[in-house]
Amino acid sequence: MPIELKMPALSPTMEEGTLAKWLVKEGDSVSSGDLLAEIETDKATMEFEAVDEGVITKLLVAEGTDGVKVGTIIAMIAGEDEDSTPAPKVAPAEPKAEAAPPPPPAAVALAPAAPAAPAVQSDGDRVKASPLARRIASERAVDLSQISGTGPNGRIVKQDVEAAIGGAPAAPAAIAATSASPSASAPKAAPAAAIDTDIPHEVVKLSNMRKTIARRLTESKQQVPHIYLTVDVRLDALLKLRAELNASLESRGVKLSVNDMLIKALGLALIQVPKCNVSFAGDTMLQYSRADISVAVSVPTGLITPIVKGAESKTLSAISTEIGELAGRAKEGKLQPHEYQGGTASISNMGMMGIKQFEAVINPPQGMILAIGAGEKRPYIVDDALAIATVMSATGSFDHRAIDGADGAMLMKVFKELVEKPLGLVA
Repeated sequence: MPIELKMPALSPTMEEGTLAKWLVKEGDSVSSGDLLAEIETDKATMEFEAVDEGVITKLLVAEGTDGVKVGTIIAMIAGEDEDSTPAPKVAPAEPKAEAAPPPPPAAVALAPAAPAAPAVQSDGDRVKASPLARRIASERAVDLSQISGTGPNGRIVKQDVEAAIGGAPAAPAAIAATSASPSASAPKAAPAAAIDTDIPHEVVKLSNMRKTIARRLTESKQQVPHIYLTVDVRLDALLKLRAELNASLESRGVKLSVNDMLIKALGLALIQVPKCNVSFAGDTMLQYSRADISVAVSVPTGLITPIVKGAESKTLSAISTEIGELAGRAKEGKLQPHEYQGGTASISNMGMMGIKQFEAVINPPQGMILAIGAGEKRPYIVDDALAIATVMSATGSFDHRAIDGADGAMLMKVFKELVEKPLGLVA
């Protein structure tokens, strides 16, 4: 029986994608683990691997096709013992209606990772999974029997394991959202109206990433009650320590940025003020014991947030090296789902562009985001006397459903103290 290759869900939030490029052609023989195509998701361009052996008999979706729904048949494979004559063409899925608003992300974002009911196809007691998926699951201690496979015949593929790893922390939020009554859910935003203008312009097609950013940030502002708290932070001691550390790290090829040190400070502050290291999940709240900091990185197609996991326990040099590597791959669109999905809080730094102060939008299901402004020379009271100091403004945006103002204020106070007395960052 011919094997149907379907559009995979390469991330927990993926509902559709762009088939950017085929890496095979009709008549090619493929084996398990071979790369078949490059697929653009809402966050990155990822490779799609084969999970069965056979011959490609028909490519049903052309390169560059947008809006291919997850589960759409994109190609056919004839098994080793089958006739490899091209399979009859399967009609592609109907294009999505532009006027239909997308479903709330909380209800679908992490469904693949929720272990509600193992939907894995198996032969007897043997779970069907590709060799690569088995290897990743073994390395990361993931139970394959708790994962639903999206490959042919329910086979678990690499992306299923990565989705389970990356999406697990926020699964309770998804469960809470889906269990809420329809009347309790926030109203869906109406689609933006077409603009009729005689001003000279060009129409720029939105990338999948930009569509996702537009949808999720709109929903965040509509559904999450934001509270904003700002502190001014003196940077002189931190800048002095940074210079000393960079001089000692030069031989190792490491150069710390101010942002590296602020990531560490936020991680430590979240551990010291655990009431802010949380996610709101309907009738429950997730209290995290580790500070995984999502770092906003601008890329050509939008914004992505690679994660520094356990930032509170990592050295400054380790954070610097990790951020450099993650940011580089983010700009190339090569991050894996577990590297940008999850996180317990975010940091967004626009100081290098001269922005003095701003208020960032929370990235659900996280409970807070810290917005960092530029460090600049300002009049400042030092030892009860007016002086000139290097000062930056930092603004925390907090989910007021989960975090009270007093707790948010305590987090900002601890963050300020850690930055102004920075030896605690290396202790």
